[in-house]
Amino acid sequence: MKNLFKALAEFQQEVPVIFKATTAGSGNFAYQYADLPAIFNVINPLLQKHGLGFTQLTNHKDGVDYLTTVLFHVESGETLETSLRLLPEVELKGQNIFQSYGSQLTYFRRYGISQILGLVTDKDTDAVGETTKKKPFPNERFETGMSMVFKGEITKDQFIKAINGFTLTPEQTKQIEAL
Repeated sequence: MKNLFKALAEFQQEVPVIFKATTAGSGNFAYQYADLPAIFNVINPLLQKHGLGFTQLTNHKDGVDYLTTVLFHVESGETLETSLRLLPEVELKGQNIFQSYGSQLTYFRRYGISQILGLVTDKDTDAVGETTKKKPFPNERFETGMSMVFKGEITKDQFIKAINGFTLTPEQTKQIEAL
């Protein structure tokens, strides 16, 4: 696999950070991510330059659905792959089972390609003048978020992502640990 690894290493030296420019969610629970078109716009020319390609396929193995990302070296045919387990039984609030599955596929496609290529996605702090200093998380917003977790309106992981980047009080930290 020396050809694939050599080309991948050269790709990784050249690929820039891909900024999280798409916003989803709302209010206190908005989050940013790099969407597939943004990722593809950055990686596709570099993949071609370094003789690399990829495909992403769903497969069913031992009663479980997976999204498999296959990275390949065009000239040698060498491949590297990673699989992420899909959760077809998960239904997202406000979506039917087909929409939930489609959302999950898109999510895992982003993370599968990012994982196999070693991509870095981050906020574009230069453009908005953001500071890296963490701000305290307002107690009222914290209580609202905790209530939403207990009601099943959001998951614990979604809430933790929403408070990431904020400083929590010792009491807030205890409440999170108790979830």
